[in-house]
Amino acid sequence: MNLISFVIASYIAIALMFTVHAVIIIGLGANIKTYFQKVWPVLTFAFVTRSSAATIPLTIRAQIEELNVPAPIANIAASFGATIGQNGCAGIYPAMLAVMVAPTMGVDIDLNFIISLLLIIAIGSFGIAGVGGGATNAALVVFSAMGFPVTIVALLISIEPLIDMARTALNVNGAITTGMITTRILGD
Repeated sequence: MNLISFVIASYIAIALMFTVHAVIIIGLGANIKTYFQKVWPVLTFAFVTRSSAATIPLTIRAQIEELNVPAPIANIAASFGATIGQNGCAGIYPAMLAVMVAPTMGVDIDLNFIISLLLIIAIGSFGIAGVGGGATNAALVVFSAMGFPVTIVALLISIEPLIDMARTALNVNGAITTGMITTRILGD
């Protein structure tokens, strides 16, 4: 039951981040329905493959052909998004695990804990592989840096693929959103 609750909580967190992306896209003046119609094939491919890296060519194509993002920006956004800008795998997942485990380890969730967690996640997210299971590596980095037992991460391996599918789609959507933001800031 606890694992199912964690899956549900993860999907809620992912949905909230998709909402943040949608608000940003609306703020850029794009029609959100049209946007998701254009990127839906890319997001479903990311969902099924669980690999941001495998989705790079589709991410680039969608940005250039569907969203009018210049090719250099699309290439950089997709490439960085598969390794650095992983808000699902390198951000949400390890943060949720750390917050869930901290009380059982006698660690208070105060401002110092949150700031150190955010810093560790931000630094640890650099170079996390954009392949299935990359979030497990991100969680291992965060847990070891925070002094938590890394064996706890192993308990979630059985449900990790269920969550990883949505996290990967979120990562790819973040890369596409970044390409749109950069295009708006820099222009053509």
